[in-house]
Amino acid sequence: MIDPARSLPLTEGYFTVRDQIKPERLAAVEGVKPKGIVEVRRLMVGKEILMLHVFREKGLVDPVHKHMDHETVAYLIRGRLRLVIGGKEFIAEAGTSWIHPEGVEHYSEALEDCEQLEIKSPPTKTWVSE
Repeated sequence: MIDPARSLPLTEGYFTVRDQIKPERLAAVEGVKPKGIVEVRRLMVGKEILMLHVFREKGLVDPVHKHMDHETVAYLIRGRLRLVIGGKEFIAEAGTSWIHPEGVEHYSEALEDCEQLEIKSPPTKTWVSE
């Protein structure tokens, strides 16, 4: 069950265009302030799933945090990203996918400007915008 404070309105219609969606600059994720610039665009919000386009500026550090009410899968479109998930480190490059299981600590560092797709289920707003 999603906390009502973390729920998102459903996307109207069946189609969206990324460049027509205003990016949200993140001030915090799960109460933790990122070190650098990260922006998300809500590409699609359904009853059971959320798809985000995420931009991470080179040098961004997304400090250690975990999600207790959903899991996330992600796919790196471009860039290089150092990921640590559940204590395991990996350097992601374009074409890499990963998962943040519910309750598992993780963090990342953008080694280059990065673009990724992120899918959360259930659809949960984990961030606060600036």
